[in-house]
Amino acid sequence: MADSAQFSSDTTIQLHGEEFWPLSGKPFFDIILAKSHVKPIYKLGIPAKLHPILPSCSIPTLLTFAGKSWEMTCDGSHKKHKGLDKESWKAFVDDNNLKAGDGCVFEVMECSSKKLVLRVQILRGDIPAELLEKENGDDAEKPIVL
Repeated sequence: MADSAQFSSDTTIQLHGEEFWPLSGKPFFDIILAKSHVKPIYKLGIPAKLHPILPSCSIPTLLTFAGKSWEMTCDGSHKKHKGLDKESWKAFVDDNNLKAGDGCVFEVMECSSKKLVLRVQILRGDIPAELLEKENGDDAEKPIVL
């Protein structure tokens, strides 16, 4: 089993089948997913720091991750609450087996009054099995050190 990171020429890192790369300097937001993000009510709001760059209307939105894309709508019509449509966000959650505690980084690759494209990195919140094999964290003498 190849557990080590693999580096490619474009600085993308492959680790356990997931892709990670440095941010490009474009606007982004990150979030640790809570139960409300990944279970009914499946709600993902976009933080206020990005509201100034988003149009004040509903726009077609594309989330990209691991070579795949998910079409949805970003509702920007509300002044204080902007977010992704629940049904399409749920499909993204289900397709990527997202759980509460996972982290996501959403980088704005394109934003106009006609289209929003967000490139997503997923950071799994699970404790890796190789750490659990070394230490079980059952007592203060054997903590799990991350």
